[in-house]
Amino acid sequence: MISARLWLLCLAVIQAFTTEAQPAELHAEVPENYGGNFPFYIIKLPLPLGRDKGQIVLSGDSSTDAQDPFAVDPESGFLVATKALDREEKAEYRLQVTLESEDGQVLWGPQPVTVHVKDENDQVPQFSQAIYRARLSQGTRPGIPFLFLEASDGDAPGTVNSDLRFHILNQSPVQPFPDMFQLDPRLGALALSPRGSTSLDPALEGPYQLLVQVKDMGDQASGHQAIATVEISIVQSTWIPLGPVHLAENLQVAYPHNIAQVHWDGGDVHYQLQSQPAGPFNVDAEGRIHVTTELDREAQAEYLLQIRAQNSRGEDFAEALELQVVVMDENDNAPVCSPHDPAISIPELSPPGTEVITLSAEDMDAPGSPNSHVVYRLLSPEPEEGAEEKAFELDSTTGRVMLGTAPLHPGQDIPLQVLAVDLAGSEGGLSSTCEVVVTITDVNNHAPEFITSQIGPVSLPEDVKPGVLVATLTATDADLEPAFRFMDFAIEEGDPKGIFDLAWEPDSDHVQLRLRKNLSYEAAPLHKVVVVVRNVEELVGPAPGPGATATVTILVERVIPPLKLDKESYETSIPVSTPAGSLLLTIHLSEPTSRAHRFSLVNDSEGWLCIKEGSGEVHTARSLRGAKPGDTYTVLMEAQDTDEPGLSTSATIVVHFLKASPVPRLAVAPGPSRHLCTPRQDYGVVVSGASEDPDQANRHGPYSFALGPNPTVQRDWRLQPFNDSHAYLTLALHWVEPGEYMVPVVVHHDAQMWQLQVQVFVCRCNLDGQCMRKVGRMKGMPTKLSAVGVLLGTLAAIGFILILVFTHLALARKKDLDQPADSVPLKAAM
Repeated sequence: MISARLWLLCLAVIQAFTTEAQPAELHAEVPENYGGNFPFYIIKLPLPLGRDKGQIVLSGDSSTDAQDPFAVDPESGFLVATKALDREEKAEYRLQVTLESEDGQVLWGPQPVTVHVKDENDQVPQFSQAIYRARLSQGTRPGIPFLFLEASDGDAPGTVNSDLRFHILNQSPVQPFPDMFQLDPRLGALALSPRGSTSLDPALEGPYQLLVQVKDMGDQASGHQAIATVEISIVQSTWIPLGPVHLAENLQVAYPHNIAQVHWDGGDVHYQLQSQPAGPFNVDAEGRIHVTTELDREAQAEYLLQIRAQNSRGEDFAEALELQVVVMDENDNAPVCSPHDPAISIPELSPPGTEVITLSAEDMDAPGSPNSHVVYRLLSPEPEEGAEEKAFELDSTTGRVMLGTAPLHPGQDIPLQVLAVDLAGSEGGLSSTCEVVVTITDVNNHAPEFITSQIGPVSLPEDVKPGVLVATLTATDADLEPAFRFMDFAIEEGDPKGIFDLAWEPDSDHVQLRLRKNLSYEAAPLHKVVVVVRNVEELVGPAPGPGATATVTILVERVIPPLKLDKESYETSIPVSTPAGSLLLTIHLSEPTSRAHRFSLVNDSEGWLCIKEGSGEVHTARSLRGAKPGDTYTVLMEAQDTDEPGLSTSATIVVHFLKASPVPRLAVAPGPSRHLCTPRQDYGVVVSGASEDPDQANRHGPYSFALGPNPTVQRDWRLQPFNDSHAYLTLALHWVEPGEYMVPVVVHHDAQMWQLQVQVFVCRCNLDGQCMRKVGRMKGMPTKLSAVGVLLGTLAAIGFILILVFTHLALARKKDLDQPADSVPLKAAM
């Protein structure tokens, strides 16, 4: 008992090691119909060591057999076959081998074993039919099988033993050619040969009979074979073209509706239908063609159907037949207006006949038929009652809308309605309305005009400042478009010197006339300025009228400024010893003016003063006899406009008398010799007021000069200021007797006054306007006596020379007279 347990333990350990090495499955092959000795050793099993201690058990598919065809040799461990096997009965056996103990416990295994029975060519091919019958239609394409031969072989599929080949052994009759048919050796597909297709004659008596063979073993010469007969009847082709089929759209019939039929009078045929484009059509097994639903011509007007007669492999027996299906039109579509802009703009002033728009309506019915013949009618706008002119005209054939003769106004939005009717407008036609809004746009056909063409007269004082507003001119434009109302203003005439200017905003309808330069009554007391207004945009239509200009009349008011002195009162201080004719002061206007004015003294009770009317110089009229130092003398001075006596002003002159002071004697300023020629030339003598006294020289301020009070001096001489320190002394008369003159000149400076004696020599003028002077004897020149002596000596020398000449001539004449006569030359005969 102990030894048995030990054996089982060892066997288990051995099995654990050997199990890992054994294969998952064993494969073996046994030839079928083996004719040798049995048992037939198949494969050695990988049994473990010590297998004699257990029992080998074989199980599997073989256990179902009456006699088990497999066994295991316990000595060698081989799996053996005990009898011959037939692959056609069973091609494969799946077995299991185990090693079990006496009590049924598995000690090793199970080991799967698959036994394949190797096929042998022991089966003969068999045709499915002994006699095949087929109908062959004339026109069947060559190479298209019209009959498929079927044969079987019981040997293993896919092996050479079951590789069947078909052959035609004999054709009867052999007319017109012995090879009228061809048979695919592998598929058994029977078809016309190219030669047979062209020479097939349906009038041949009786069918063709073909003797066909099927053989296994493929292309090898050996193998089993079988024979069958094929009878082929030739029939006339019924596969003929079809004429077009016309179907009404929206046809109210039962569907599917038969429209045509085809027939292939040949072998087993299958019909196929194709529609281009795809449509609701089909074909049944009898070749009847149906439409399955209503047709819509607008969706598809024509269909092209192709019907094919095909064998079981989908190959066409002949060319496909074509069937044209034409869908007949019905008036089931109303005209539809083509897309267009909902609004059309037409400029005003467009001439009659201008095209507004061409409306078109598309009818989906058949083109060229009455159903799609569209005409047009104008619905609105309707002409006003009693009006002969129309706003629009319509071409009923083309739908072209044109402007009529009725006037149109800018800014109008006119709804335009046009009715489109098919059936050429006949009763029963379908219709639709085309609508569009016609907008009459503005054009720049109105020139701007001034509201008032004459402005003024406007009075302006001549002293008004530049920039003042003269007048505002307003213009208006009848156009509606804002861009057409933009105005441009300009001065057209009446302002050649640019005295006036215009100012306006770009989008404004008014312009301001402003003063640009100063006015002058003397230059122009009246201005007529013509302002023109124009459009910024180009004007369409007639040129601007008279209202495009406006005239502004400006009157210049003369302004005479009041006289105004440079001081409200004048004061001066003079010594009581001041001589007559001394310049005290000069009255000036505060602003220079070109107008003439006159100065005068009003209440000079003592008659001490005088004033020059034009220059305003105030002098002492006579000596100040009776004046006392410290006294004040007041005189009223009046300045008056010469042309406007009413314009005057006045001021007081206050003279303070001082103690008499010695008058310094001043030397005349050095300069060129003081000679003046007469008649008077434009020459003079410069008189200097500068003092040689240091006290006087250090004083500041201008010098004033005046001639002495002697009437003769004031008649013969003129004294004009040259600058602040010098004066210019000239002759006043055209002729002054030549000689030496002492001219008294009164100088006033810083409340001091003195008199200069200017020495002037007056001489006669030569042609060059210079003094003619006596010339004295020049140094080195001869005296009169020496000059007479020289002259006498010269005359004596000349006389002596003449005496010698005459003496010589007399001696020569005497010599000639002493010569013979023949030596004297003869005179030429005359």
